[in-house]
Amino acid sequence: MNNILVKDIPILDRPRERLLKYGVINLSNEELLSIVLKNGTKNESVMSLSYNILKSINNITDLKNISINNLTKINGIGEVKAITLVAAIELGRRVYQEQNNIKVLLNDSRLVYDYLHDELYDKKQEYFIVLYLDNKKYLIEKKVLFIGTINKSMVHPREIFKYAYIYSASSIIMVHNHPSGDTLPSKEDITLTNSLKEIGLLNGIPIIDHIIIGNNNYFSFYKNNML
Repeated sequence: MNNILVKDIPILDRPRERLLKYGVINLSNEELLSIVLKNGTKNESVMSLSYNILKSINNITDLKNISINNLTKINGIGEVKAITLVAAIELGRRVYQEQNNIKVLLNDSRLVYDYLHDELYDKKQEYFIVLYLDNKKYLIEKKVLFIGTINKSMVHPREIFKYAYIYSASSIIMVHNHPSGDTLPSKEDITLTNSLKEIGLLNGIPIIDHIIIGNNNYFSFYKNNML
């Protein structure tokens, strides 16, 4: 792609002006990225930087998993631009997810897997997520409580059940991923689940499932008669 400077583009054809005139839906991916990045570098225009980012991925949906480290490997993308883009992507994801949190029914492990698969796909660390449900198994709130190796000493029951009381949850589903892709529960997973199950019963807010997500499959403690 030619290194065209935004200032050399006729005013009405510049990304920001096109957004104002035609609406955000009519902008290309490259133009949207250019607006987020704001400006280029001494040697690269902002349009060229946007093109380089898009060229580094297979399709636009891959941006949801792109990391700051991967972005800064692209010529002309420094840490500040990488942070700005990652933050914008995360904000968009939260807005979209918030819209889809309205009346999300999670009364089956497959529904939970479908709901969280994209978020946990290809993560390099374990994410421990707690889903708080109402009495009809509709989602009240989702909380990412822990990131890192999941074990009994890291997962604090007080954090899990604190939010259960805040949200007046009727039940809880725990979810975490295995970056290896192997969804079979470890001894630590089983010990943790049994421990939290007992605490849930004592608190009157039962743990109704613990789901382990791999890249393209999952394991349900409930469906395997382990809860």
